[in-house]
Amino acid sequence: MTSMRSPMARARGLGSAKDGTTHWWAQRLSALALIPLVVWFVASMVAMTGADYVTVRAWIGSPLVAGLLILLIATVFYHAHLGLQVVVEDYVHHEATKFGAIIAIKALAIVLSLTGVLAVLSILFGA
Repeated sequence: MTSMRSPMARARGLGSAKDGTTHWWAQRLSALALIPLVVWFVASMVAMTGADYVTVRAWIGSPLVAGLLILLIATVFYHAHLGLQVVVEDYVHHEATKFGAIIAIKALAIVLSLTGVLAVLSILFGA
């Protein structure tokens, strides 16, 4: 039986359920945000070469540096989560395994980013 619907009408509603574009943009924007953050972090680490523990701790204790480190940590783990999710969705074909892997990746990203953020905050507030 032939359909009276146009190819566009047949294609609507199929695919990523309008989520793929959002995911793609989030990954690109997080990558874009990481460029200056990583350049700043690497330059800072090069400048800190040979510094003692007290100097590095004082540097991290600066509100601007702590804020940038928290932004870097959150963005790195968010970007990694997005990238690993795409890999799992593309290459894991068993639905239960795919679901479990995506949940594990998300949980790991949350735990590791919170651990990093709390470490920076503990230095910032002198705990």
